[in-house]
Amino acid sequence: MSEVKLAAETRTEFGKGAARRIRRDNKVPVVLYGHGTDPVHLTLPGHDLLLALRTPNVLISLDIDGKSNELAIPKAVQRDPLKGFLEHVDLLLVKRGEKVTVEIPVHAEGELAPGGNLLEHVLSALPVEAEATHIPEALTVSVEGLEAGASVHAKDITLPQGVSLAVDEDAIVLQVLQAQAEETAGEAAEEGEEAAEA
Repeated sequence: MSEVKLAAETRTEFGKGAARRIRRDNKVPVVLYGHGTDPVHLTLPGHDLLLALRTPNVLISLDIDGKSNELAIPKAVQRDPLKGFLEHVDLLLVKRGEKVTVEIPVHAEGELAPGGNLLEHVLSALPVEAEATHIPEALTVSVEGLEAGASVHAKDITLPQGVSLAVDEDAIVLQVLQAQAEETAGEAAEEGEEAAEA
């Protein structure tokens, strides 16, 4: 679990005009909330925050105005739909040792059984409960040799120590779908040609 330190500044201006000015300065408006405290409005350096958010569920150590340090994880990220830059980020305040519910990306590894079957990610991320400072970056699942109709349930995924499921253990995470009927259509066409030749 990576921890990224960012310098944050409290902000007193609000509204669209203020947000545009903040973004013009290559910064991002951010709201920090949690633990029953009033939301704190901050600005963070845009490029550094963008790099930090490349890691899912990154733990961010905020140095607020050089006076206080807080730990937070990203809760909601708004991006410009066309240009992709960060418009606004919500951060959730966390404490060391505290359990939080997050979604962890699921990666499949291995080869399916021969036959051109397809692997469907029913859940691309698995909801789990983990300690805020020990959130796994991803969960890897072996699909080696799985045949059509096979599925991987939440309970089948090995979780790191201290991490527990926050979803029904019988929830399907991955399933193997039978290859589409393109081949059977091709075979039917061949049979039709053979019959015509005969």
